Amino acid sequence: MHTPGDWRQEIRAGRWRRPTAGLAPGYAQANLVIVPEADAADFLLFCQRNPAPCPLLEVMRPGDPEPRASAPGADLRTDVPRYRVYVDGELAGEWDDLREVWRPDFVAFLLGCSFTFEEALQRAGMPIRHIQRRSNVSMYVTNRMCEPAGRFHGPLVVSMRPFAAADVPRVVAITGRYPQAHGGPVHVGDPEALGIQDLRRPDFGEPVPVEPGEVPVFWACGVTPQAVAQRARLPLVITHAPGHMFITDLKAESTAETTLTGALGREQR
Repeated sequence: MHTPGDWRQEIRAGRWRRPTAGLAPGYAQANLVIVPEADAADFLLFCQRNPAPCPLLEVMRPGDPEPRASAPGADLRTDVPRYRVYVDGELAGEWDDLREVWRPDFVAFLLGCSFTFEEALQRAGMPIRHIQRRSNVSMYVTNRMCEPAGRFHGPLVVSMRPFAAADVPRVVAITGRYPQAHGGPVHVGDPEALGIQDLRRPDFGEPVPVEPGEVPVFWACGVTPQAVAQRARLPLVITHAPGHMFITDLKAESTAETTLTGALGREQR
């Protein structure tokens, strides 16, 4: 079985460019957001005001791509399968490697990811359909607005997983243990209540069918900063491509009902 370090080496070597759901079971995965230092304080405040979509795991020093608290020796410029670059609110392109565009004023943030709690759901006998289908999770821009911070403002993005209606209470209880991986659902059932008109047309990721007897369950999603970058027309934001996460060395259970904030609360090594 591949360790998180093994997977990061596969990604760094270009041998894995697909979504990371189901990889390195038992370990936490993370969303990546990189902003210029001039915007870092506002983005930090945005995360603090919106902990459901943006649960902070670690904040790097300016110019430092090594996540020393969550994956010592890793490189956030190379160890994500695919990156997105937003310029003035527009998607400027996708990259496999950030070394050529990296700047000494870049500040990288790692945010918790709902892929982290999926193994716990599977252990409880509740399969995850996008893993079964080897596809990306469905993600939708909603009509709910985040709490703004500086020029960071925009809509909440959610991820969706279908479950049998009878299993929903257990799903809520299990995922609620992982506040650093978005925690419990923000909505269960009618997608129109979130402004989602057609589950077959996700804004990010791939469509995942909801079968008879199932209900869609929605979680706050770490792709929210990408929708914010677009809505607020931010000058420069670099992120992971949706579903293409950074795999940390943190045990998934270590993120349950705890906070790992790296540089936020203490000096890093």
